[in-house]
Amino acid sequence: MAVVVDVEDESILASIFKDSFPDSWRDNQDFSVYLSELSSFGVDKLSREPERLSEERAQILQQTEELAFCNYQTFIRTADCTQNTYRDFGRVESSVTRMLDKLPGFGERCRSFMKEAEQIGVSRRMNSLTLNRHTEILEILEIPQLMDTCVRNGYYEEALELAAYAKRLEKKHSSLLVIQGIVREVRQSAQLMLNQLLQQLRSNSQLPACLRVIGYLRRMDVFTEAELRVKFLQARGSWLRSILAAVPEDDPYFHITKTIEACRVHLFDIITQYRAIFSDEDPLNEAPVNEAAIFHGWVVQKVAEFLETLERDLQRGVGGRLDSLLGQCMYFGLSFSRVGADFRGQLAPMFQRVAAETFRRAVREAADKFQEDMNRYTLIALPSVLGGAPGNQTGTLQPPMSLLDFQPLACFLNNILTAFNDLRLCCPVGLAQDVASCLQDALNTVTRQVLVFHRAEESAFSSREKQLFLLFCSAYAEDLLPFLNRCLQVLFPPAQIALILGVPPTQLHRFGGLGSIDLVVVLQPLDFLLPQRETQIPTFETQIPGPESGGLDPESVQSALRDSEEPEEETRGDDEEEEEEEEEEDFSVD
Repeated sequence: MAVVVDVEDESILASIFKDSFPDSWRDNQDFSVYLSELSSFGVDKLSREPERLSEERAQILQQTEELAFCNYQTFIRTADCTQNTYRDFGRVESSVTRMLDKLPGFGERCRSFMKEAEQIGVSRRMNSLTLNRHTEILEILEIPQLMDTCVRNGYYEEALELAAYAKRLEKKHSSLLVIQGIVREVRQSAQLMLNQLLQQLRSNSQLPACLRVIGYLRRMDVFTEAELRVKFLQARGSWLRSILAAVPEDDPYFHITKTIEACRVHLFDIITQYRAIFSDEDPLNEAPVNEAAIFHGWVVQKVAEFLETLERDLQRGVGGRLDSLLGQCMYFGLSFSRVGADFRGQLAPMFQRVAAETFRRAVREAADKFQEDMNRYTLIALPSVLGGAPGNQTGTLQPPMSLLDFQPLACFLNNILTAFNDLRLCCPVGLAQDVASCLQDALNTVTRQVLVFHRAEESAFSSREKQLFLLFCSAYAEDLLPFLNRCLQVLFPPAQIALILGVPPTQLHRFGGLGSIDLVVVLQPLDFLLPQRETQIPTFETQIPGPESGGLDPESVQSALRDSEEPEEETRGDDEEEEEEEEEEDFSVD
């Protein structure tokens, strides 16, 4: 709403501004509003108004300068944009001028194009008339495209019908180039269909899908019956390999268990599918190729591949889970016995070799550890109270407590017991002689190390140290070795060995101490150090304790032997010896 300056205000303005009152102010709405506001001011406020206006003017000027300073780049870009716009308009103008110059030539070419289009239209009309009279030719020409569409969409029934129709056309009109081209394209589509069908066999297909695929392949008539069986087994084997290749190989136990599960499930399914699709008992089948041998050879190959994988993972090491793995493999072989492919007989030698090698490695490490302990061992301390503890109770199998006085022997026995417990998880009787021979070799090494220690330290022995060394040798001969023989009898019961050999248990000694250590051979180098005693023939009446009865459990022995593994101090007071004797009395071997 405009504010009009009345006559009275105008006279006042004229008297105030006199000749300097511009005419443009009369129509300025802001000026009229300000004038009305100024008229309402009092004297004091009116006297301060010039000063306020001056300050506001200075502030506006400062803001204007800051705005120009802060946005000078915008002003520069605006100027550049204006210049570019002007230059672009010039280019547009020159382009329009050139286009106008070329329009006459373009029009001439358009007229010639119209003439050529008219000629093409005439030819098209002629072709349309020809096609209308020959619809059969059009249908024939569309056969390759229709064949390709059916193959790509999985309509194999229709594709097979089109392929048969193309073969009939080839027989009737084989001399026509058009027909030859159609047949060639149909064959390419048929090859694509063949690849798709074989690819389906390489996927996780169930029996109905496999039956359909084999039916299509038989109708295509590209393979003989023997070749079709080979292709089926190759495709399904390729899918099985992809399943096995996806199993992680970081952990050998996880890899072989997953491999067993995959082979047991999927390989059994493949065998079932093969037997449902292909019949080897057809009396009308007089093929020159032994088709049953194809399947048999494939199954043998897959079993051999599994056994190779099992052997490789066993060599990598499966820890203490050999018994669990053997159970899974046996169940796998049992399930395959239903299809006539029982391979459990090939598992026993493999697991036997692994168990023997694991035990041999553990015994070798125990012998090496004994050598290191003997290199650091000194005969300083007197035997503790536990050295005189009562022997093993009848019918039980507990480590001799007297070995706690001799740290190298205690550690060696502890390591051997650990090896025995690992072996007990998978302990075939066929390993009896190998285990005994391996253990006897290790004990011969131990005997040699004792002799080396004696030769090195004999000249410096005091009477007390000589007595301790004799006690060391006696503990080795009278406690450690007989105890290891009893452990071997627990692992390989003489009654079971005699039953397998078909001889009475009392006649086992005729076989050269099968499954036991020859103590005479082991102790022969130490005869000059040991007191002469009567040689006792080991009996086989020891009961077979389980781990719950305390037999052959090195974990309980480790607690009793833990303190004896550390070298004893050279000098100890009487009070310290009494305290250690009291602590050793508290150890229990359960």
